[in-house]
Amino acid sequence: MKLAMIGLGRMGGNMAERLLEDGHDVVVYDPSAEARNHLADKGGIPAETLEDAISKLPSPRIVWVMVPAGQPTEDTIQTLIDTLHPGDIIIDGGNSNFRDSMRRGKSAEARHVSFIDAGTSGGVWGLKNGYCLMVGGSDDAVGIAKPIFETLAPEDGYLHAGPIGSGHFVKMVHNGIEYGLLQAYGEGFEIMKSSEFPLDLPAIAAVWNHGSVVRSWLLELLEDAYRENPTLEHVRGYVDDSGEGRWTVAEAINENVPAPVITLALLARFASRQDESYSAKVIAALRNEFGGHAIHNE
Repeated sequence: MKLAMIGLGRMGGNMAERLLEDGHDVVVYDPSAEARNHLADKGGIPAETLEDAISKLPSPRIVWVMVPAGQPTEDTIQTLIDTLHPGDIIIDGGNSNFRDSMRRGKSAEARHVSFIDAGTSGGVWGLKNGYCLMVGGSDDAVGIAKPIFETLAPEDGYLHAGPIGSGHFVKMVHNGIEYGLLQAYGEGFEIMKSSEFPLDLPAIAAVWNHGSVVRSWLLELLEDAYRENPTLEHVRGYVDDSGEGRWTVAEAINENVPAPVITLALLARFASRQDESYSAKVIAALRNEFGGHAIHNE
């Protein structure tokens, strides 16, 4: 198939390359000329602008958007809605809020343009291993784009989850679960690091990947990280979040679903960014006031 990949960063660039390797024709656009040239060297068709990319596509045009979440995605999709023709297809593979995807889908449909939200997981390993895809959209649009999804995904790694918005909703919950898994591994290894035993943490990560009920791809990645940096030297314990954990917690509240693990994992990320916790200062001062407990001065 022929499609355009808009955004050639760590995810979009690798996705374009995987599509090219499987024989698809891919028009590639990114503000970075270096990124465009890199994909052109691998067989991509470079475009100088978003409009230029659209002009290089046959009807029905399929445009995959892989740009940073937020305003860049909003601006890009709105431009596409205003520019594409009836029957064309927009695929948003970024980390968009599912409610934004539902809204964008309605705007696209008003102009008879199809919209697909494709929750995408696989990170920098997707080029080699494939991407887990959770797709929302109409049966007709998803059916047209199916060969693209089948190339990008590993075997059994692609699901048409439901109507517009469902793909990003499932991906949101996926990432919320990821928060809890990461937090559990982090806490467990900290407990072992703080114990009285001279434990070999890299060896423990390795042995757990053989027969243990907690083995996982994440644990394999931790094993790799320890192999490269056994003490995690120079790795600052500052953990960002890209939004999906917050959205998952918000939806849990909206639906009256108790989700304490995911919620606390999100709050732990907030705590990781504090050089000094003001709430801890308040607690220390109160303990001194009511119980005479010592204060550790700065």
